[in-house]
Amino acid sequence: MSIQRLDRTLHGYRIGDPDGTYPIFDATGSTINPGRWNDTQTPVIYAGEHYSTAMLEKLVHLGGLMPPNQHFIEIDLPKGLSFVRITKDTLPEWASANQAAARRYGVAWARACNAALLIVPSYVARMEHNIVINPRHEEFASIQHSLPAPIWWDERLFE
Repeated sequence: MSIQRLDRTLHGYRIGDPDGTYPIFDATGSTINPGRWNDTQTPVIYAGEHYSTAMLEKLVHLGGLMPPNQHFIEIDLPKGLSFVRITKDTLPEWASANQAAARRYGVAWARACNAALLIVPSYVARMEHNIVINPRHEEFASIQHSLPAPIWWDERLFE
């Protein structure tokens, strides 16, 4: 997969507790509970391409039970930032239940530090994307985010 550069500013969304153990825009949690694209030795920051994608990801990973005090941040990914994009065609095994191919690829990508972002399909919303951010990449400092804002959850999601 080739390294590309963003031709415009993109935005990502992340949900968490601003009063929690770790800041919302922090990679520590990914080393405690690794996701599809990292392991415990490879810190990354996961974000949804859209606010709704971030909400769906949060719902599925927490089994539909929301912890209190959930807020979101909007992440600004500036024009010119480096990225690699994964599709079902470039990594057909990305959605495997054992996550081995995705994890192997994500760990190699993060450790190589050759792109700040890994844009991947969302497992829960296949037409959407998640953005995996490498906090060890030299371009990481150019990524900014908003102040946390409360999330409003529609109660029908939990019926």
